[in-house]
Amino acid sequence: MTLRTATLRTAVKKPITLIAGFGVWASAAANAQITPGGISMQPANSALAEEVHIFHNWILMPVMTGISALILGLLIWIVLRYNSKANPTPSKFSHNTLIEIIWTGVPVLILLAIALPSFDLLYKEDVTPDGQQVVATGDGQTVDFIFANDFPESRMVRRPKHLQVIIDNGTERRVLKNRADYRVDGFGKTDLVVSLTTPPAAGERVIIRGGRSVDHRGNVTLAPTMTLKVTGYQWGWNYAYPDFGDFEYLSNLLPKDQTTPELYLRAVDNRVVVPVGETVRVTITARDVIHSWALPAFAIKLDAVPGRINETWIKADREGVYYGQCSEICGIKHAFMPIAVEVVSRPAFEAWVDSQRALAGMDPLFDADTVKLAQGDASALSE
Repeated sequence: MTLRTATLRTAVKKPITLIAGFGVWASAAANAQITPGGISMQPANSALAEEVHIFHNWILMPVMTGISALILGLLIWIVLRYNSKANPTPSKFSHNTLIEIIWTGVPVLILLAIALPSFDLLYKEDVTPDGQQVVATGDGQTVDFIFANDFPESRMVRRPKHLQVIIDNGTERRVLKNRADYRVDGFGKTDLVVSLTTPPAAGERVIIRGGRSVDHRGNVTLAPTMTLKVTGYQWGWNYAYPDFGDFEYLSNLLPKDQTTPELYLRAVDNRVVVPVGETVRVTITARDVIHSWALPAFAIKLDAVPGRINETWIKADREGVYYGQCSEICGIKHAFMPIAVEVVSRPAFEAWVDSQRALAGMDPLFDADTVKLAQGDASALSE
């Protein structure tokens, strides 16, 4: 018996180019407290943000450092070697074919080295993941499991890296290795047959994930489980959750006397709340002028344009509170449009959803037993 996870899709399409956001402030820990005087990027809280950091630290920084060192060295050499005292009679030539080929060809090669990995990264940022998951329960004998490869032609599972097989015994998960632990027949066809070398024990779960959205860790990113609607306005943000009753609320800057000096201009009265470990589709627009929804910890910076809906996504690795701000000059109070995203467990998120539904006059959506928190209640999430 297999169960397919629900895949949510919306009619919002045609997002504009997404540009990875880099932090101009630093955070110290998972709760993203601001570090005064910090100059490094915020610690990444998603696989995508990690990949942005890798691209910056291991490709851009070496290239920039190397070019800067080379130019500095050439300047020093020219000053010492060709000043009027050391070289009173300058040369008269005006061209050198070899040097012109070098200073034309080398920059082209450098740009190609930067462009190739950046195209892949931009594509991952721009395309919302569509991975799917099949879950089966082992009986101690069955070794063959079916994965429905029902993606569009351009997104079908065609390679081993597009598939993950995981065994979950309730206390730990083990990621199986292709060929060593299982084999796959039917790549590119509508049904894939995953054959394990050893049958899973009775009661163990066999989790098969497939899709083209694969992060740098080798994990398949599943399709969104929910949508967050973001609307910018002068000068704050409006958030809505259409999958849970389409309630909405405003999020504005907390006054200085209601927060700490470190969090002033970052803290808000109502945070965005999302569940940890789940893909969240984010649709972004604006009411009046162009704004920009930027969260450095998630490597997100996407414009909110009046009359247009742009789309991105986030998938948080850890719980905590993460801060961003409007990154498009939008008027006199542009500097007072902070963003705060609180990442919580699934039970805490469901409890928060029901508290918001209650404020909007709607009935609870989740069973009380599944949303009961170990400590406190849903109201604590917004404090």
